[in-house]
Amino acid sequence: MTLPPHQLAMTVLMTPDMANFAGNVHGGTILKFLDQVAYACASRYAGRYVVTLSVDQVMFREPIHVGELVHFLAAINHTGTSSMEVGIKVMAENIRTQATRHANSCFFTMVAVDDERKPVAVPPLVPGTADECRRHAAAEVRKQLRREFSERSAALQRQEAH
Repeated sequence: MTLPPHQLAMTVLMTPDMANFAGNVHGGTILKFLDQVAYACASRYAGRYVVTLSVDQVMFREPIHVGELVHFLAAINHTGTSSMEVGIKVMAENIRTQATRHANSCFFTMVAVDDERKPVAVPPLVPGTADECRRHAAAEVRKQLRREFSERSAALQRQEAH
């Protein structure tokens, strides 16, 4: 299965070394895989190394258990000049029953960099399907919310400094 350059899928088997004593996979383990998937998706799209700028809305909806297959489905939702929002949906699959469930979702902002680690331009994303247009519009709203949150946080820090 070949995906378009702005999408990436990765599947990982959850093993006992990834879990706590109850057999639930550690959230940190999932976060590490999420960062790797976001990196792979964004760097593949940009054709460059990328760095993680931010992680938004990590929602652990369902526990993930040892022995399950975890499918990470990533897509570039939006591009800026050098930044890309990568949306990742995490599906857990019971190997025996093949039942799947939506276990996690999040959004990474990745920045393409050159050999000196300076930001460089990425190709603009042109959404093609109705789903891509919906995700693109939602990403624009999240970008504005991140900007507003950053401005409000900075104002609050200035107030606290006085």
